[in-house]
Amino acid sequence: MSAVPLRVVQWSTGNIGTRSLQGVIGHPGMELVGVYVHGDDKAGRDAGDLCDRPATGVIATSDIDEIVALGADCVLYMPNACDFDVVCRLLASGANVVTTRGEFHRPASLVPELRERVEEACAAGGTSIHSTGSSPGFISEAIPLVVTSIQRRLDALTIDEFADLSKRDSPELLFDIMGFGKAPSTFDEGTLAYLRDSFGPSLQVVAEALSIPLDELEATGEVATAPHPIEIAAGTIETGTVAAQRISVTGSRDGRPLLRFRATWYCSTELEPAWKLLDTGWHVSVEGDAPLEIELRMPIPLERMAETTPGYTANRAVNSVAVVCGAAPGIRTTPELPPVLADLS
Repeated sequence: MSAVPLRVVQWSTGNIGTRSLQGVIGHPGMELVGVYVHGDDKAGRDAGDLCDRPATGVIATSDIDEIVALGADCVLYMPNACDFDVVCRLLASGANVVTTRGEFHRPASLVPELRERVEEACAAGGTSIHSTGSSPGFISEAIPLVVTSIQRRLDALTIDEFADLSKRDSPELLFDIMGFGKAPSTFDEGTLAYLRDSFGPSLQVVAEALSIPLDELEATGEVATAPHPIEIAAGTIETGTVAAQRISVTGSRDGRPLLRFRATWYCSTELEPAWKLLDTGWHVSVEGDAPLEIELRMPIPLERMAETTPGYTANRAVNSVAVVCGAAPGIRTTPELPPVLADLS
């Protein structure tokens, strides 16, 4: 831990940002110096009040000029959408950026003009930016790099993510946005593109770090239906409508699948056709000369998932601040950074 605390700003206080703010306030190596908020109902309030912590003396603002003037070492950038003008301004001002936005997992995946703008801002401010989180991030980059460190031949690596949504009381999210309870049909390209763009860069950056770059990236999807009416926290899934969905993002090399991320979201274990399901968490399968099967389950009651899981994403970001502040200027990827160590003192 540095003798001088890193001066940190929290940008946005949604589900992930609120947990991140708690992490900064309690971190022995960080000093919270600012909080940026979007809503008028949050501006002017103490940071502690925004995240169920004691008063800090740091007052939230919606004025970007105030944030830039703080001269922070790092901004934890966690808005719903990425504003490249803001990101570049922060970087050029001398503030490093750690973000749970997915745009910066792999520089080459950015539109060339945007990548050039960001890299120029990093050069001007002597700063770096890094995208991280739980998924993508921890499970799609950190874990694959560790498990391949004992391989000399990799035939395939598959990451399966499982999420039991039966106790998630969010009708709009499940039924209107995700499409549960609707007639089965082919996945629209927007959904597949979203997952491909979210996880594809992670798979690509891992493959490139292992000197086996991918030739092709593909996203596919499938659904399973309810064999009878199923009551979940969000409502009723009628017979024959979507009760589970699975989306795979597959990176191939030399005509065969090499790296795959597969997300399985389900509202019931009773499905037609039947699927093999695991509890909420991840399963990692490594095929090579040192094969491995790894299960990482979240031992949390389903009723508490919504309140607990933001920490999986926020904590990784908070713990990455020190290594990002110490990195060379530019868009920094997971393979380029030292291992992220949590200071739990």
